[in-house]
Amino acid sequence: MKTRTRWLLAVGVLLLAGGALLQQLQQLALQPGPATAARKVVIPGGSSLRSALAILQQQQLVANPRLLEYYLRVQDKLQPHPALPLQAGHYRMEPGLSPLQQLQQLREGRVILEQFTLVEGWNLRQLRAALDALPLVRHETAGLDAQALQRMLALPVADLEGWFAPDTYRFEEQSSDLTILRMAYDSQQRRLQRAWDERDAGLPLATPLEVLTLASIIEKETGLPAERPRIAGVFINRLRSGMRLQTDPTVIYGLGEGYDGNIHTRDLRTDTPYNTYTRDGLPPTPIAMPGAAALQAAVHPQAGNELYFVALADGSGGHQFSSSLAEHNAAVSRYLQRLRATAAP
Repeated sequence: MKTRTRWLLAVGVLLLAGGALLQQLQQLALQPGPATAARKVVIPGGSSLRSALAILQQQQLVANPRLLEYYLRVQDKLQPHPALPLQAGHYRMEPGLSPLQQLQQLREGRVILEQFTLVEGWNLRQLRAALDALPLVRHETAGLDAQALQRMLALPVADLEGWFAPDTYRFEEQSSDLTILRMAYDSQQRRLQRAWDERDAGLPLATPLEVLTLASIIEKETGLPAERPRIAGVFINRLRSGMRLQTDPTVIYGLGEGYDGNIHTRDLRTDTPYNTYTRDGLPPTPIAMPGAAALQAAVHPQAGNELYFVALADGSGGHQFSSSLAEHNAAVSRYLQRLRATAAP
């Protein structure tokens, strides 16, 4: 009997000691780490709990990683633990986080996200230049010609112009530039499909590509949101009546790198697939990346009989709209007068 009592007493002591040890280890896991400033942490793919804790120790974010590992593994045996498994990536660890909070961040994959803004009205050349200059990205498309880029992306479109949605995209450091392009393409596909599905009846636009093309022209013609549907109305009226669009941004696009900042009379007379002064209808592809508002304007143009517009040249960025050639010629005359007055010494 005495032997059994001593045995039970020994077991009780061990359990108490074990409980006290677990309590101390829990305090170690829950108390703030030793770092006094934020740290950047890179967790490689396939990292184990031990290797992740070692990385955190190297960055002075945790102390006693082996004791922490022991505690976490014991806890994992006792009950499912929220700190496992861990996700690879680049992380920012703020000072004051406990080891458990840090591991929770790794478990949830709350990685550092960089951002890239694709600006409304950029063309593909401008988009690629901005991507090539973007830091913290893995550049897989730099130096590729348009055909090679098309093959690498393997997108179901004949030409990439216009097919990337203007927006701000967030991505993990060292993501491929292909990842950003695919995000932008997927976004533009969704926006275009929504616009096509919701389009007004009777528009002279036969395909989603024609909607995208018209939207790109609208995007380049005005920077005023309120004017987009009205600009769209002018172009829709011209398409319906068989008039040429006669829009300068398409001519500029057709000139490519030959554009010197000014449109000359010879440019308007030189035939290219994008010269809407010499060719009927829409150009063969979009000329820029239209935003969501331009897409909506293309499928919901403002009703009316306006066929012309010219810049006001008053600093507002707005335009004077006209229904007849006589009205338009008068508006053009006023525009030229303002330009001369502005240029006068």
